[in-house]
Amino acid sequence: MDLSSLLTSSKSLTSHLSRPQLPAVNLSLDQIEAQSRRLVARQPDSSTDTDRANYLLAQAKVDASALSDSIAHLNTSATFSPLQPLQDTDVAGYLRHTHEQNLISTIEEGRKETQEEFYRTLEERSQRDWEAKKKRVFEELGGRVPGDKRATLAELKKSSHGRNPLMQSTTVPTLSLQMQNKMMAYDRIITDFNVSRLRGTSYPIVHSLLSASATIDPDSRYTRASQIFHILSKITGEPPALPPIEHAGAHILNAPLFERKYARVYLGDPSSRDASALRRQIAKGAREALEEQYWDVLERTIHARATEARLGGDPSVANKVRAFLFLRYYRNGEWEDRIELVAGQPLWARLFYLIRTGHAEDALAEALKFQDVIQHREVSFLAHFKTWIESPERKLPKAHRDHLQTVYNAHMLHSATADPFKLALYKLMGKLEPSRRTVQLVTTTTEDWMWFQLAMVDEEEEGGLRTLSDVLLGYGERHFDANQQKGVWASVLLMCGQFERAVAALWEHQETEVEAVHLAIGLAYHGLLRVPSRAETSDLTPLSLSPVSPPALCLSTLIWRYVRQFVKLDAKEALQYVYCVPLSADQGEVGKEQVEIAWEQIRRIIVLSNGGPGWEELVGGFRSDGTRYSGVIEQGVSLLHLEDSKQFNEVILVRAAKNMEDDDRITEAIKLYNLANDYATVVACLTQALSNTISKPSPEEKDRALEQTAIDIVRHYERTNRAAGKDREAVVRLLRIREAKDQIAGGRPEVAIDIMESTELIPLSGDVARITRRAEEFKDLHEALQRNLQTYLPLTMEALAGIHQKAKSSVVPDATRQMTLATLRRKSRSLMVFAGILKYRMSPDIYSYLARLDVEIAL
Repeated sequence: MDLSSLLTSSKSLTSHLSRPQLPAVNLSLDQIEAQSRRLVARQPDSSTDTDRANYLLAQAKVDASALSDSIAHLNTSATFSPLQPLQDTDVAGYLRHTHEQNLISTIEEGRKETQEEFYRTLEERSQRDWEAKKKRVFEELGGRVPGDKRATLAELKKSSHGRNPLMQSTTVPTLSLQMQNKMMAYDRIITDFNVSRLRGTSYPIVHSLLSASATIDPDSRYTRASQIFHILSKITGEPPALPPIEHAGAHILNAPLFERKYARVYLGDPSSRDASALRRQIAKGAREALEEQYWDVLERTIHARATEARLGGDPSVANKVRAFLFLRYYRNGEWEDRIELVAGQPLWARLFYLIRTGHAEDALAEALKFQDVIQHREVSFLAHFKTWIESPERKLPKAHRDHLQTVYNAHMLHSATADPFKLALYKLMGKLEPSRRTVQLVTTTTEDWMWFQLAMVDEEEEGGLRTLSDVLLGYGERHFDANQQKGVWASVLLMCGQFERAVAALWEHQETEVEAVHLAIGLAYHGLLRVPSRAETSDLTPLSLSPVSPPALCLSTLIWRYVRQFVKLDAKEALQYVYCVPLSADQGEVGKEQVEIAWEQIRRIIVLSNGGPGWEELVGGFRSDGTRYSGVIEQGVSLLHLEDSKQFNEVILVRAAKNMEDDDRITEAIKLYNLANDYATVVACLTQALSNTISKPSPEEKDRALEQTAIDIVRHYERTNRAAGKDREAVVRLLRIREAKDQIAGGRPEVAIDIMESTELIPLSGDVARITRRAEEFKDLHEALQRNLQTYLPLTMEALAGIHQKAKSSVVPDATRQMTLATLRRKSRSLMVFAGILKYRMSPDIYSYLARLDVEIAL
């Protein structure tokens, strides 16, 4: 290729970049190089910045140049190679290096998994807290969270209006008929429970709740809620019934006391001997409950498949277990694999299921029946089994356990064909390998698994029930409620003694909220519930968790969120639940706070409940003859730890009256003050309230009710000479002013003027000295009367004007008419003189109105 063709080709390479409007630049190579050097020389020198950086790093004793050289000569290819070269024959060194690399990689993988688990847990916790907060907000708005997660604007407005905080969150949510029936069934139990407490006798609260759940649904004994109550009844050892009431003396002397029976131990030192005994009782009771529940399952299975079970005419326990095993593990003429037959029978499975259903004596009898065969196969089994069955705590001596451990390790631990039920029996007797918590064919359900763990628990070794609780909490709710069975996690927590967490787990689901409240009451009654202080109480959840103290559950919060659904409709039932809040009164300072919270909730019930006869039945009242009768609240003062009626008046009635007064429910507030014997406050409230009502042009219905209440109270006070003084006199005068207004409205001005003259508020005699003296005494009148000067002055002048109109149009002798008109003019002029002296205490419009009427009367 010649040079000319090369030039042409080079030009064509940039032909698409050329722009015709721009001139071409033709430079030689030397010129281009010179231009390039000039451009480089114009750029700022970076050496100065580098020198400054090196100077600053040198002050911090950092050799930047040495580090740069090290990084430049870094060889990353040998990062995971041993520091010293290994010889081909150095097997130990190779293994050591490989082991170290495995440890490093394992640590790194663990770090990554921990980090991922942390962020996942953080996300779940944030989501759970958000859901709890959202639920709390909807509850504050007055109802359950609906399916579409929306609240109407009307509900929002209804819940946000009002000045009194006690009136917030009172909108009644919509309850299904099934939910109402459930709540009513439990309400009756709580009422009877409080009646027994007032009587000073024990009450089988847990069994009563269990019976109530049976009335709701005939098949409820198979539901999770009923099973939870059954578990608690076994844990507490509560009898199903007590002696009848007609034998009250024997009852009080001989019946056990249930109330707060376990509180001292449960709330005390968890490492004490009594606390350890209580944990053993919890584990034993939960295990027995699971045994009874499984026996019920076994009998129902046999009854449902009676033909296949071939039970025959033998109703014994052992025969029922045989039939159940036949239904469960016998298929197509053969028993399932790994089930070992002894004398043609699945003896190990039979013995295990007799233990599993709580029939240990029958299991021993069954084993003795096959004594020779068992001795031939397992020489020492029968002796160990008999000792284990007869032990009160189901625990063998150490020598026996060591022997069982040897047999277990030699013949079962690594055997693929060992009968799982024989293996389970050995593990139970010797409490072998408690950390291996699953046995094939034995722990197939949550209940089976929990029973096996409870049977393996030993308070003297391996941490006992507390260690099991930590393991279960590590598994979490998702592990047990995977099939969306509400209440499984709560029952698991209950069985391991985590009572507060169990109640909170039920409360989280709307379907089991009712059971959560009543379970908490049952636990509190037996002293198995720890409540937090006010400072530890959360607004989001009733459960309080602290790293330095055991879990606690705010019973008062739980009860109030429950009763506010029906507090307006049935305040007496709500009151019965609030009576349960002071059950924890023996918990030191926290107990005192619980009592105060109960008082506060009683006041809320008084404020929120609807007025009328039902309200007076709640707080009490006065009969027509003036005698006082007590209300439902006062009848239960001992449950609220109130010492006497004086404290009841101060703590409940007076404070509730102040809340009523703040909420502009003056009539109810006055009745409460009156019940509290605070007569001075009664007349003071009446004065203030009447002062506000008489100035209204047309009184409302509640104003009329207030006036009638005032009339009744004043009449009673005058008869009994109570609250005599300036306030009561002001009430009487204000009522007379209201009566005068009614007379004018009814067209009887002459009666109205007589009433106003009887109040002696306005001098109408025409005596200037008397008028002046009355005007000077005006400042000594009650404030309510001073404030209503602009009401009763025009009222009196209107009455005079009305009489004047009637006199002018009446058919009477002229002399009589003139005398009447002259009297009216004198009274009118007296009123104007009085008003003139007090002119600056009223608005100019009122004075002008009075002057205009005075002119009309003078004509």
